[in-house]
Amino acid sequence: MSNSDWQQRKQNVFARGMGNMLPVFVDRARNAEIWDVEGKRYIDFAAGIAVVNTGHSHPDIVAAVKQQVEAFSHTCIMVTPYANAVELAEKLVEAAPFDDGRVVFVSTGAEAVENAVKIARATTGRPGVIAFGGGFHGRTNLCMGLTGKVVPYKKGFGPFTPEIFHVPFPAEYLGVTADDSLAALDQVFKNDIEANRVAAIIIEPVQGEGGFYPVPDGFLSRLRDVCDQHGIVFICDEIQTGFGRTGTMFSCEQDGVQPDIITLAKGIAGGFPIAAVVGKQAVMDGPDPGGLGGTYAGSPLGCAAGLAAMSVIEKENLCARAVDVGEKLREGLERIRSKYPERVGDIRGRGAMVAMELVCDGQVGQPDAELTRALVGEAAQRGLLLLSCGVRGNVIRILAPLTIPFDHLEEGLGILQESFAACVA
Repeated sequence: MSNSDWQQRKQNVFARGMGNMLPVFVDRARNAEIWDVEGKRYIDFAAGIAVVNTGHSHPDIVAAVKQQVEAFSHTCIMVTPYANAVELAEKLVEAAPFDDGRVVFVSTGAEAVENAVKIARATTGRPGVIAFGGGFHGRTNLCMGLTGKVVPYKKGFGPFTPEIFHVPFPAEYLGVTADDSLAALDQVFKNDIEANRVAAIIIEPVQGEGGFYPVPDGFLSRLRDVCDQHGIVFICDEIQTGFGRTGTMFSCEQDGVQPDIITLAKGIAGGFPIAAVVGKQAVMDGPDPGGLGGTYAGSPLGCAAGLAAMSVIEKENLCARAVDVGEKLREGLERIRSKYPERVGDIRGRGAMVAMELVCDGQVGQPDAELTRALVGEAAQRGLLLLSCGVRGNVIRILAPLTIPFDHLEEGLGILQESFAACVA
């Protein structure tokens, strides 16, 4: 059957709200290559939205999951636990940037965020949570409230959990400085909720869905100081930035900051659904026994995959490789900007989390969402999978597997340059 046939069958049974960006139905995938049901090959610059940092179907992860599924696939960790969950928790605590870590396993990134907020509220006895404009934290009700982007994530789904407040994210390209953001936070304390009623502040070290804006140097440290001053739990959402994506295991390490809680998912297990909350013991032990968990939490298959993925990250030195991949991506994007300086407003990112922002006439205030959509479609036609993002819908984000061979990386950049030329001709 063709892609169009499968797309029609999907539309006949899927709810309209669960759409897909491209009518490309996958038959198989290896490392940074995907083949669809029609046999067409694609270079993958999406990695399942930063999930397969270790590449599609890494043999070590496949072998670990096969071994686990032959033993057992589920018992429920809260009924009869298993060794690989303990081993993965130990690995996460060892990797996290604090000395006394504790772990909670769940199934999705949204669950990780929900539980991080539950933990912060239980520990502090406070209700309020502060998040940032443009942030994305998930699609559940609480997470939608935290998310700072209405369309498509919040439209029509309210009302949301109360006692959530937003301040502008410090995106200097958009004219919002770190000082602006902290001044807005101070106004929230003055106008909306007193600081001693705030349980947590949550932030992405690099905004994902919001447009790949990294926090300015020193901002997380200043935010840490605010949290310390007022007894607020500091949560770093590393669901997209974690597991080597930005050049270190966790992006907050580059800022020299120790959060109280880190939320994790996506790259944790090479494509298997598992997520985690990792944090300081004094914070994590706030909820009573039974207050945290879930039937599928800490799936043994996910734990097996997670142990294998973390081993691959270490063995193949993927944190360092993310830096090399990112440098090559920036070089390729700069070649495009040199040809079309009036259309590429900015190139930014950390490690292998790289983006270019598209504008009209070189103007920050004239985002070009139309060109962005056209470029995603044109690239797919030519055999390259791209993602877009940004509150203004005008950012091309690149999340290639960290294991991508450099010849495939250059091939993809070549397709991107050809696609750009076709779209602006």
